[in-house]
Amino acid sequence: MMGKFATASGLILLLLAVFALSGVFTPRAFAQTSADQAPATTPTTPATNGQQPTTSNPQSPGAEEEQSVEEGISLRKKEHNHKNWSYNVGAGANVDSGATKSFVRGGGLGGMIGVARNANRYLGLRADAIYEDLPLKQSSIAITGATSATSYLLAGTLGPIINIPVSSTFGGYVLFGAGFFHRAGSLNNDTTLPGSACTSFWTWWQGQCFNGSLPLNGHFVNTSQNQFGYDVGAGVTRKMPSGVEVYAEFRLMHGSNNGTTTDLRPITVGVRW
Repeated sequence: MMGKFATASGLILLLLAVFALSGVFTPRAFAQTSADQAPATTPTTPATNGQQPTTSNPQSPGAEEEQSVEEGISLRKKEHNHKNWSYNVGAGANVDSGATKSFVRGGGLGGMIGVARNANRYLGLRADAIYEDLPLKQSSIAITGATSATSYLLAGTLGPIINIPVSSTFGGYVLFGAGFFHRAGSLNNDTTLPGSACTSFWTWWQGQCFNGSLPLNGHFVNTSQNQFGYDVGAGVTRKMPSGVEVYAEFRLMHGSNNGTTTDLRPITVGVRW
């Protein structure tokens, strides 16, 4: 009986040793097996009053400030849709009028340069420097007995300009203002004697006569007169793909001093930018 018990006990110890060597019944293996067999549970968030939970994504103060700056820049661009300064250069010819037409033949060449300070896309202040050739008629030269003559006008004008946009390509404008005119000229090889009778040409040419006669000092050969006056004009524009505008302009210019006048109508074609 004791022999059977001893044999059974030895067999049990032998099985335990084998299982121990294989790692089946070690405490770590048992704990791992227990953990693997434990059911996994997922925590759930209870809904409140049947509403789905919402998530918020607040913007940082830096992002809000950047967005405000961009909106401000965009607004300023929309408001400032014009050039502060614009410039123009043109050339053409003039058609004379008034007393000037009686002594000067039309078609004298001229040119101008100008600059405008714009308050907005519609209104600005424009200044122009103008040169106009005033060639004397052959009949006027014959009165003086000269072989040839030169005559020209230098003018400076200043006044408002009103721009009238018609489309993104075409537009127009009107302008008016005050002007300072300097008309000068000279006679070449004239044969008129000092003290001769002062005709209407001489009055226009030199500004005035003395007691109905030409000056005895001969200062009627060359003329230089300063006059104040005004100019009124209008033009049309065509914007090119480069952004430069081509314009055609017509003006009426009038100056006077001591009853002597200068009248002309320049026609100019040029560019402005």
